[in-house]
Amino acid sequence: MAETVVKESGQDFAATKALEIDTGGGGGGSSNYRGYGGSDDNGKGGDADEEEEAYGPILNSEEVIREAKARGITLPVDLAEAARAVGIEKLLLFRYFQLQGALWPLGSAIKKSSMLRNWMLADPSFLFKLLIEVAIDATCATFAEVQKRGKDFWNEFELYMSDLVVGVVLDITLVCMLAPFVQFGGKPPPRGTMGRLSKALGALPSSMFEAERPGRGFTLYQRVGTLFVKGAQYGVVGFVCGLIGQGFASSIMTFKRKLKKSDEHEVAIPPILPTAALWAVFMAVSSNTRYQIVNGLERVVESSSVAKRVPQFAMAFTIGIRFANNIYGGMQFVDWARWAGVQ
Repeated sequence: MAETVVKESGQDFAATKALEIDTGGGGGGSSNYRGYGGSDDNGKGGDADEEEEAYGPILNSEEVIREAKARGITLPVDLAEAARAVGIEKLLLFRYFQLQGALWPLGSAIKKSSMLRNWMLADPSFLFKLLIEVAIDATCATFAEVQKRGKDFWNEFELYMSDLVVGVVLDITLVCMLAPFVQFGGKPPPRGTMGRLSKALGALPSSMFEAERPGRGFTLYQRVGTLFVKGAQYGVVGFVCGLIGQGFASSIMTFKRKLKKSDEHEVAIPPILPTAALWAVFMAVSSNTRYQIVNGLERVVESSSVAKRVPQFAMAFTIGIRFANNIYGGMQFVDWARWAGVQ
């Protein structure tokens, strides 16, 4: 059995213990359950006693079922399979009980969305960070664009709306793709070159400064590699969102101008492809770097003794650092857009 793979932040979160189970001998069929990001080459030297102390005891299948029945809870398939295979850490299991029993809509969303559940199990403050990011981005983007566009703001309103919508979508992407997560089960990587590539990518941390844990370590090369891999991913997402957002804005501007006479002071309609390319470069270079740093700073604060005694300190820091990041990022994008000649 391979050790579980769980991605987590610097707080004392439980790790799952999951598994690669060979059901037959020889080179034939095997049934695999592997946490995403798993690597048998990293961090196998973690002491078992240290891991149990940090993440809590592992409950076997009977104990897991007993705890679930006592609360009238039916475990989802992947948790039930993990419990039967190798068990589940007590802290992780109890965190799931707490999350799925939360008030609507969170409790319902946790039951229906395994991805949201896995993010929240690894970092209970995930949803708070996501909502704060969206709220701050909408506010800060508006402030930054008003400041940068000045008297041309209303003439360029469609550009502002395009930037706002695309920016919010990209911010959600940034938060989610850099967030640590837990996964129960999963298909084994394919064999051959694709299998080796999948394994190498899976061994990377979710973000450059993700915390290590017993049984799960990262080399300097893996951390640096994460910066470039995430940059490439964000570049693709930025291009697609920029293409859609700018196409929408250009369509509105063209439609409005057909309804009224031409005005010599009207702002030129930005080209769609160059604008999408700018979004790709901005996401890959600026946003990726800034959000990696934000995640790293949040990890330092969350793992501090002050934050452990006063959780509100970490929440206040998250609000402050993300507020500053959005102000700077919003103003920087307008500067980049004008420098590139697309706005």
